[in-house]
Amino acid sequence: MAARNVSVLGLYNDQGEILLQHRSKDAIRLPDYWAFFGGGIEKDETPEQALARELHEELEYSVKAPVLIFSQKFIYKEDENTKYVYIERFNPDKPLVQHEGQEMKWWKFEDMDHLLIVDHDRIALAKIKEFLQKL
Repeated sequence: MAARNVSVLGLYNDQGEILLQHRSKDAIRLPDYWAFFGGGIEKDETPEQALARELHEELEYSVKAPVLIFSQKFIYKEDENTKYVYIERFNPDKPLVQHEGQEMKWWKFEDMDHLLIVDHDRIALAKIKEFLQKL
C-alpha cells in the first residue's frame, strides 16, 4: 500500500462552528464529500509546513498558530494514510477565497449528521469538538 500523509485544519469561529469544504464531484479522493481544508504533505515538508501551504492554496488563508490535536492512521481504499489534524481560531479580518471544492460552509457540530463525510473525518470532528469544549 502507498502511504499518503496529509495535514488538515479544523478552522473554527467564535460561534463554535467548523469550516468544511464540499469537495468537487470530480475530485480524485472523496468526490462530493464534505471534508476539511488541507492536503498532502510533500517530500521534505513538515506537517505544519504542508498545512500552511495547503491553506494558502485552497483558501488564501495564512495560518498563525495552528495547534496539532492528534494524528490519525487510517486506510482509504488501498492507501495507508496518516492525517495530522490541527485546529485554529478563525481571524474574521482575513477574507477567505475558495480555490478548491464546490462550496464551503461553517457548520455547527449538531448539524453535520446528514452530511456525506468519510468515517475518519467524523472521528476527527468528534475529537475537535471534545478539544474545543475544554477551551
